[in-house]
Amino acid sequence: MRKLKNCATSFQTIFFLLILVGSLWLSIEASSCRPNGGIRVKRPLPRKCNTDDDSECCKKGKFYPTFKCSPPVSKHTKAVLTLNSFEKGGDGGGPSECDNMFHTDNTLIVALSTGWFNNRKRCHHNITIFGNGRRVNAMVVDECDSRRGCDAEHDFQPPCPNNVVDASKAVWKALGIPKSDWGELDIHWSDA
Repeated sequence: MRKLKNCATSFQTIFFLLILVGSLWLSIEASSCRPNGGIRVKRPLPRKCNTDDDSECCKKGKFYPTFKCSPPVSKHTKAVLTLNSFEKGGDGGGPSECDNMFHTDNTLIVALSTGWFNNRKRCHHNITIFGNGRRVNAMVVDECDSRRGCDAEHDFQPPCPNNVVDASKAVWKALGIPKSDWGELDIHWSDA
């Protein structure tokens, strides 16, 4: 009987420690990238931004957090897939950061949040995106700027969150997402 009580007590202690370690790990992961500032739009914008692909325009009086970092990259990095046009005149704004060019929406390409873009270190590297039960490789050609926004250079759109994979229409098609559901999707990604 004494052995059973000791075994039960040991099991409870181990279970408690596992919960404690798990909570600590989630806390560290969540706190590993916090906003470093923000942008508050004080005046009405001088012109309207491109709202194609459900793009948001900065609004007077609203506060937008900014980030220099992104969550740590792993084999299954959690992210939000968003829709972007990399074509001239598209909602992506100017040419891509990696090559100063525009790209067709029929190409498997993405822009990554500032921290993941890593000062151009992922330029022209492929990442693997996992979503909707499928996976697709796409090339990084641009940064989804998490530090700046609400200006002409960023088409008067807010800074990107720190966990975005901004993808071309070709990526959404390759993942088999119905066009009516394009916009935002929880995904995982990794370096290819």
